[in-house]
Amino acid sequence: RKFFGTLYNTYSFFALYANVDGFDAKAAEVPVENRPEIDRWIISLMNSLIKDVKDCYENYDVTTAGRMIQDFVCDHLSNWYVRLNRKRFWGGEMNEDKLAAYQTLYSALETVALLAAPIAPFYMDRLFADLNAVSGRHTEESVHFVMMPSHEEKYIDKDLEERMELAQRSSSMVLALRRKVNIKVRQPLAKMIIPVLDPKIEEQFEKIKSLVLGEVNVKEVEFIKDTTGLITKKIKPVFKVLGKKYGKQMKEIVAAFGELSQEIISAIEAAGIAEQAYTLSLPSGDVVLEAADYEITSEDMPGWLVSTEGKLTVALDVTITDELRKEGTARELINRIQNLRKECDFEVTDKIEVKIEAKEEVADSLQMFREYVCAQTLALSIELVEGLADGKGVEWNEGTINIDLKKIK
Repeated sequence: RKFFGTLYNTYSFFALYANVDGFDAKAAEVPVENRPEIDRWIISLMNSLIKDVKDCYENYDVTTAGRMIQDFVCDHLSNWYVRLNRKRFWGGEMNEDKLAAYQTLYSALETVALLAAPIAPFYMDRLFADLNAVSGRHTEESVHFVMMPSHEEKYIDKDLEERMELAQRSSSMVLALRRKVNIKVRQPLAKMIIPVLDPKIEEQFEKIKSLVLGEVNVKEVEFIKDTTGLITKKIKPVFKVLGKKYGKQMKEIVAAFGELSQEIISAIEAAGIAEQAYTLSLPSGDVVLEAADYEITSEDMPGWLVSTEGKLTVALDVTITDELRKEGTARELINRIQNLRKECDFEVTDKIEVKIEAKEEVADSLQMFREYVCAQTLALSIELVEGLADGKGVEWNEGTINIDLKKIK
């Protein structure tokens, strides 16, 4: 149900804006090398998907093929590519960047229809027909008369795929930490820390840093090589793996793990990330530890939350300063005003005057961020009014706040 619903919504998004913009599916293709990195990423992922799904079909592994297609649509195409590129489809003229976005999304949807046709024959036949009615790329009447697509190796960039996967994973981890303490994404936070025992992670993260910071609404990221004194880590043995190798020594190993210093735990972790063994010397003899033999977890620090997934650890500063709180309030105001603009059917270019019911936190925020709120909402003025009766009551914290918008003609 999730897969079909997500695919339907993705196609509906494409169709809505393509019709509004008069997208010409027959227009000359924007060269892939001239498209933005996020386009090249989804194209790379799409070609990897074609290659992997065809391998699954050739080995009669339909279940794995279906899961791969679902992950591509739900996790990558919809939740990442479309969501991060919405503004490219909104407003403005049909320039090369906008055309590239339409062509990239069209190709992804068409590829999904072709790859998933053996699994969902009727649904994919309709999706294919709707797409082909616009583009006329295929003379065949049905998706089932069209050959499976072939992947193009030149468009597969594994380094780019790994980099974007790091962006998705780190963003997901930070957003999960926010949810853990009920801090909304609109509330800015000051800092996140990423330990980089693997130099490649730092190199990759530098290239996607601005994307991640924008996605999680954090001001800066710091990379550290030594976590001692900042992040407390614990190590525990994986009994079913280590027990087979050192059955008689397990009691001694468990006791030793409980007494290991942070420096040694960090050294063991670094060895595992580098896919190397670490030799732990015990009275009964040496124990050679490989990455599968143990699990390392991180504990929260005062004022910070820590999350670890595999080789990646992120620490998030959840201390909200007075200035950050005021900025968060400003962002909440922008959200409420923008929603009211839509309800009032204002054009995106309409200038407005705003009156807001006076509240202390709103007044404090506007003292610092009035120009920012005005710029984001096209407001020429914002006035705080005691006991404002006009306008509309909108949700605000645990109550409501009245906001009145007037279009300037």
